[in-house]
Amino acid sequence: MSTTVSAETTATTTAYRTPQVDLALLLVRIVPFGVLAVFGAQKLFGAFGGGGLTATEASFAQMGYHPPLFFALLGGGCEFAGGLLLLFGALTPLAAAMVMGVMINAFAAVADKPLETAALPVILLVIAAALAFSGPGRFSLDAGRPWQRTGFTWGGVSVALAVVTAGASLVVAH
Repeated sequence: MSTTVSAETTATTTAYRTPQVDLALLLVRIVPFGVLAVFGAQKLFGAFGGGGLTATEASFAQMGYHPPLFFALLGGGCEFAGGLLLLFGALTPLAAAMVMGVMINAFAAVADKPLETAALPVILLVIAAALAFSGPGRFSLDAGRPWQRTGFTWGGVSVALAVVTAGASLVVAH
């Protein structure tokens, strides 16, 4: 069984890649998505001073998500798993789609709030989208692996998956 990697993927992973770019991608992954994984752990497990699943379920119910337990698990799970996967640079297009989808929903929930509240979901969404197109860099679990996918096509698929799933959850939940 052979694995073929498109010319686009090969060009994307080798062109313009310097150690400085790979280090920058590592830093861009570690801080925001480490924090996002902590937020997910707070929602799911009550870790790091979070309210846990019961509080998250109540919060989702208050925001109008029904059934609230399902959406609490989905939202917290996407924050936790997507954050960890992007932190480590693993399954990047899928992880980016998870994060973008939950950030679209997070933005929808706070769109009427002040800018400082609504800014974080937008920032995380844009960083995840950038990583979906660029790839996680050399210092990642994806680097050089047969499953590594980067480039315009995979970034586009990731964004499309996020938009479709986020839109579906917004329509179904309310």
